[in-house]
Amino acid sequence: MRIAKEINTNCPKCRHHTVHSVSLYKKRKERSLAAGVRRHEREKHGYGGQKWPELKRTAKTTKKQVIMLKCKDCGYIIPRLNKRLSKLEIGVQSI
Repeated sequence: MRIAKEINTNCPKCRHHTVHSVSLYKKRKERSLAAGVRRHEREKHGYGGQKWPELKRTAKTTKKQVIMLKCKDCGYIIPRLNKRLSKLEIGVQSI
């Protein structure tokens, strides 16, 4: 799917339509000191092994892509869930 670099859409903070810059959501590094991560590490040690089964293969071939819309006026970022895509191109002119 091809999408423009800038989209004119509603900003909930400005409360009217403004120009938004488009970027693809990227997962950040997970926090290693979060309570759930520390608990999972503790439960993996000793007898019993892994707390839940590790996923060997995925069922889906595509992912639902999330695009981040950043308002040019106030800087408010809106995550928008897209449909299932194998590839997302930002800033490419459609013919």
